[in-house]
Amino acid sequence: MDSRERQYAKGTRFVELHARPGAFLIPNPWGAGTAKILEHMGFEALTTTSAGLAYTLGKPDGAGMVTREETFTNAKAIVDATDLPVAADLENGYGDTPDAVAETIRLAGEAGLVGGSIEDATGHPRNRIYAFAHAVDRVAAAVEMARRLSFPFIVVARSENFLYERPDLDDTIRRLQAFEDVGADALYAPGLTTAEEIRTVCASVGKPVNVVMGLKSGSFSAAELAKLGVRRISVGSALSRTALAAFMSAAREMLDHGTFRFAETALPYAEANALMRR
Repeated sequence: MDSRERQYAKGTRFVELHARPGAFLIPNPWGAGTAKILEHMGFEALTTTSAGLAYTLGKPDGAGMVTREETFTNAKAIVDATDLPVAADLENGYGDTPDAVAETIRLAGEAGLVGGSIEDATGHPRNRIYAFAHAVDRVAAAVEMARRLSFPFIVVARSENFLYERPDLDDTIRRLQAFEDVGADALYAPGLTTAEEIRTVCASVGKPVNVVMGLKSGSFSAAELAKLGVRRISVGSALSRTALAAFMSAAREMLDHGTFRFAETALPYAEANALMRR
């Protein structure tokens, strides 16, 4: 099977996951190594984390400092490391215009991805959310380009209101419904915190809804989310931040106490090596 056939097969599997009853887990690796580990553990699909990549590069997330080229270099490394379907956090599509978003989707396909999310957050501090009509046009451009690819590609459209101090559920639903109307395959409103908000969003649209866990603002089990109507569950940067917390704790032990007890719970060298050989 050549690379095109593999990508088509991955895209088909990804579509099937979204069509399956219930909710599936889609964790967020931040590099080839973590992707290999997650595949080994039995997850069925992966999606990248913009924050996890940013921290690896020594940059803040959400500040427009990670380039599109850096994103796709990382994404391709993850794609090449695993046989799983891989989607990507494509932030705002790396440009304000619908044409820029369309080009980002085209490049995502070239990188081997079979899905990607597009936000309606601008990345600009003064106007943090795109105007409604412009946000819809951007998603429409993403969908149009995705349909021109030679393999299935899941477009996830994100309404960022709740992450940017605009907890307007009605406007969020209005945006998600409009994104659905122009062809988005899955929908996402990060920052929802209550069961009623999640249930209402899921009941208001006809496409699979992604919910992110791992934020301090809310915690539900996968089974509870499925009962609310959620179809896919990601964790954003939570895994990468968990790893950073362990790293800092170990470094603090060395600095403050001159001890190295943290190594007692470290992944054994041989096991880590074996995972990377897969």
